[in-house]
Amino acid sequence: MIDPAPAELFIGLMSGTSQDAIDGVLAEFPADAQPRIIATRSTPLEARLRRQLDELQRPGSGDLDLALRLHHELGHRFADCALNLLSTARVPPHAVRAIGSHGQTVRHSPEGTAPYSLQLGNAALIAVRTGIATVADFRSTDIAAGGQGAPLAPAFHQAVFGTTGRRRAVLNLGGMANVSLLGADVSGWDVGPGNVLLDLWALRHLGQPFDADGRFASTGTVDASLLAALLTHPFMARPPPKSTGREDFNPRWLDGLLAGFPNLHPADIQATLAEFTAVGVVQALASQPEVEVLLVCGGGARNADLLRRIARRLPALDIGTTSRAGIDPQWVEALAFAWLARQRVHETALDLGRITGARQPVILGCIYMP
Repeated sequence: MIDPAPAELFIGLMSGTSQDAIDGVLAEFPADAQPRIIATRSTPLEARLRRQLDELQRPGSGDLDLALRLHHELGHRFADCALNLLSTARVPPHAVRAIGSHGQTVRHSPEGTAPYSLQLGNAALIAVRTGIATVADFRSTDIAAGGQGAPLAPAFHQAVFGTTGRRRAVLNLGGMANVSLLGADVSGWDVGPGNVLLDLWALRHLGQPFDADGRFASTGTVDASLLAALLTHPFMARPPPKSTGREDFNPRWLDGLLAGFPNLHPADIQATLAEFTAVGVVQALASQPEVEVLLVCGGGARNADLLRRIARRLPALDIGTTSRAGIDPQWVEALAFAWLARQRVHETALDLGRITGARQPVILGCIYMP
């Protein structure tokens, strides 16, 4: 009788386009069972760091010295998160097979003659400080193979949420929103902004980094003309595979549109931005009648107003968070990068052709040894 392969421990570190925090998980991956989260950690990014990241990402700008300093600083932040996870769980570094660090995206441009996706967060520094092999730069190989480099999570969503008789989709409401259609032929794509515009407007008018529970949006009224203008963004009409980021949906673009609507109340603008996010989701799912269940994750899963808007437009769907399937929605993305690190360590090629458009299966990520 052959003994089963032992369970392995991996750490996943994630900072998304919302730029609000570094989320980390320490997870156990049995050979033939679902992963189990052992410890979690969320480390907020302070306002100064968020402002610097915003400065770096303004269209047409780019300070190389600032980028390198943030690369170093974020590397320390990711390492701190990993070390705090180990301390909380009382797990020694040598017990962890690898860390999967997504980094912080500051540029994502998968189209054109020189496609790329750039994440900051020095993985070599993370490896040296933690003493654990660190996998990073998950997107470049997919782009080299002709893919969008995003979204990468649908393959993970299929692995952990796809084993059910009812046809499921997963909606990640991070800074950007993306959907995963689970099943034998898993597919997925970015559908438009998730929280990024909502957070921007909440910061301006509430002095808060986000609209808690969507309460600000719930006091406003959707302006049909502004919603129609938002929906004219070229990304919304593009067919998948497609991915997006702050290059498409940013303060400059939004302010340019709002210049044509000078008399709208701020709460009405917030309500319209929430409806814009909801419509992007609906456009992706309305043509998928076989989907019965929608599992929501990411920061937007805590926005009750946004979920109500989506549910009103998709009344036939059974909508809930990924907690129904055993994973808290806050930790799904970090767990995905622990899973992706596991695929890299085991040299497992992923076929993402129906997701990113890559021409061939590829092994994602580069390994940095301590």
